[in-house]
Amino acid sequence: MKWKRCTGLPSPPPGAGPPPAGVRCASLGVPLDYARPSGEKIEIALIKVPATDRRHRIGSLVFNFGGPGGDGVDTLAQSAGEYAGLGARYDLVGFDPRGVGRSTAVTCVDAARMDKILALDDSPDTAAEERAYLDARAGYVRQCQARSGRLLPHVGTVNAARDLDMIRAALGDDRLHYFGVSYGTWLGGSYAHQFPGRVGRAVLDGAVDTRISSADLALQQAAAFQRALGGFGAACARLGPKGCPMGTDGPSVVASIGRILSGLDRRPLPTSSGRRLTQSLGTTGVATALYSRDAWPYLAQGLVDAVKRRDGTLLLMLADIQNGRKDDGTYTGLQAANTAITCADGADRYTVADVRRLLPRFRSASPIFGTSMGWGLLECTGWPVRGDGTAREVSAPSAAPILVVGNTGDPATPYAWAPALTKALGGQATLLTLKGQGHGSYDSGDPCVRKAVDAYLLRATVPAMGATCG
Repeated sequence: MKWKRCTGLPSPPPGAGPPPAGVRCASLGVPLDYARPSGEKIEIALIKVPATDRRHRIGSLVFNFGGPGGDGVDTLAQSAGEYAGLGARYDLVGFDPRGVGRSTAVTCVDAARMDKILALDDSPDTAAEERAYLDARAGYVRQCQARSGRLLPHVGTVNAARDLDMIRAALGDDRLHYFGVSYGTWLGGSYAHQFPGRVGRAVLDGAVDTRISSADLALQQAAAFQRALGGFGAACARLGPKGCPMGTDGPSVVASIGRILSGLDRRPLPTSSGRRLTQSLGTTGVATALYSRDAWPYLAQGLVDAVKRRDGTLLLMLADIQNGRKDDGTYTGLQAANTAITCADGADRYTVADVRRLLPRFRSASPIFGTSMGWGLLECTGWPVRGDGTAREVSAPSAAPILVVGNTGDPATPYAWAPALTKALGGQATLLTLKGQGHGSYDSGDPCVRKAVDAYLLRATVPAMGATCG
């Protein structure tokens, strides 16, 4: 593996500096099929930000920022400054997992078709809307098979964890020091299960409970998003009628948001791009803003624009962030990789009858997000790869201490999943809790979490079991 100057990195976000000095990129060849290690190879793209204190360097710290389907190369290039304290003594390393981004990637449909799919009503309430939704899903599956059929059986988390071990070896580290966020906690757990003796210092932030069914996972996630929306509603109401004309208290704000989104089903809003904000895109935009309190002002303004100006531009911008749509109208490939990895990692396959049976539970869990998340159970229906539950096993009782971090207000990975993952890992796994809001804990900026995680990664100091911040 040869490191060289990076090309084509994205522009830094507003207010952020340029990529750190000395950043380098590389590509690592790994087996497409680990059952045939000498057979066809695929490429894994990597990026490295060298440690600034070389004298006290610990090793490499490998990141996975979530997904499944999220990239690591571009994300680390844009966010390395947030980990400067860790970057003093670690080479910060990001990678695009197999099937993702700059690595050998899953592709399904072109950008124009993706625009149409994402704008389509994903909470159908008429026979025509239901048929359009089901036809679009079936067509998407066919295109994924046609374009990426040879790759689809091999993109699951078990193989991605094997790639991680090849990355560790290529970096020259005896043990893998790892920072996984959201889906990255599942990947880290799979690595620990397969290679317990090679686990170094590992942080799993925004934990996933790998052992529950897809339906239970989605139900719990729907409820968590609804709770997070309640937190936003209360904060919004405190701004008063000028800053938040949607209601005078949390429940009335949430109810207004529900009415706004329902109205988009009948009358989508225009936007400055010429695209329309449909109900599905509006719902995605609202959900996106719940990932971080920093995005709440954008959500509040987007809702004001929708109510007072009949303008969906800001809510559409939020939806595009979540969907991986770039400014030039192309997509990152997040959607295709997310589906491929999700469907490889589980054998759950739901029917329309299953969805109809479960919809009352989803709507009870979340009047705002429940219907679309219930229909989302059809994601893997008809998928050309059967999938299995191998990746769900994360037990690693003999591994070195692993730090699991959970946020009580997390909408995407509900807090209950953090103690569940800690228990599933077993051994010396330790839980750290943040009483906060948003997805994940370390990037929330909470100083207590930062101090505890940094102490673990830099000095191997493990917090007391059950330690709490916030």
